[in-house]
Amino acid sequence: MKFLVSKDTKPSPLLKMLMAGVTLAILFYLLLDILLHGYLLGDTISNIQATLFGDESQFIEPILLETLLLQVHIDWFMTLFTVMILSSIYIRFYAMHKSTPYFVHLLLLTSLLSPLLLLLAFFTVEWLVLLWISCFFLWHGLALLMAILILGLFLR
Repeated sequence: MKFLVSKDTKPSPLLKMLMAGVTLAILFYLLLDILLHGYLLGDTISNIQATLFGDESQFIEPILLETLLLQVHIDWFMTLFTVMILSSIYIRFYAMHKSTPYFVHLLLLTSLLSPLLLLLAFFTVEWLVLLWISCFFLWHGLALLMAILILGLFLR
């Protein structure tokens, strides 16, 4: 509990290893999440649009609503845990930096908007797919950067 007050990980090497391990696991999760979305939805804009909306010329059926809702549900659930854990560790170490609140808030907003934009793209217009892709890669990039910065502190 002393870490919560002092931010000092030297007295407890086990806590340091635990936080580094959790951060490393989140780093792997983020990379595998990008691969999973590329596999499920497609790796190009045209493939994603064909997956969501279908393509009559190639005889591709649109994704089932139940499948998309399940993916959005899983995305929101995993995103909340990922952002909560990364942000709490990051804020503990970088609380005095002026950019920390902006960095954490941008991460939270983009991570929560990403699944919502995917769902909205399915029901509305195709150009929202571009916005979803941007938001998806922005939140993954921010989270990866945050995880690397945290791991950099443990490697010192």
